[in-house]
Amino acid sequence: MNKFVAYMKSPEWSPYVAGSGLGVVMIIALLLSNALLPAPQLVGASGAYENLVAPVGLALDPNNLYFKTIMPPGITWAVWSLLGVFLGGLVSALLSGTFKWRKLPDQQWTEIFGPSVAKRWIIVFLAAALLEYAAGIAGGCTSGLAVGGGLFLAPSAFIFMAGMFAAGMPVAWVMYRRKY
Repeated sequence: MNKFVAYMKSPEWSPYVAGSGLGVVMIIALLLSNALLPAPQLVGASGAYENLVAPVGLALDPNNLYFKTIMPPGITWAVWSLLGVFLGGLVSALLSGTFKWRKLPDQQWTEIFGPSVAKRWIIVFLAAALLEYAAGIAGGCTSGLAVGGGLFLAPSAFIFMAGMFAAGMPVAWVMYRRKY
């Protein structure tokens, strides 16, 4: 039991354990949503952001069909999932003793992008907006498209994952100017 507690408090887990845990969470979420909701829901994050910003979208354009029908405002299953991800990360950081407040991440960020907090916020905002736009075009975010689609062995999920890694590695190399 002590080894289990020590592992739970570890700041890094084996990707096999974490991946298996994510698979179990996806199956439980699918079973619970099937039992509690009219239609089964897969775990995903991008829809939650859209549900949360829908009131602003409808205020700007009350006839917007996207926010009226596809992504209506409200506290949806995806919003609760997103809250759970935040709280789970917080609990994990507290258990492992790695939680700390900071304006900028680590030395690697400041070496490449500089110490400007404003620059960090601008880059993060633009990257999040691009990510959300791309998730809308793709029909889902990484968790919904890759993990959820992979759960059903959808070929599109595996094509997406291959594309994600094929694009992510060169971008990381260009952004950080070195290979990992």
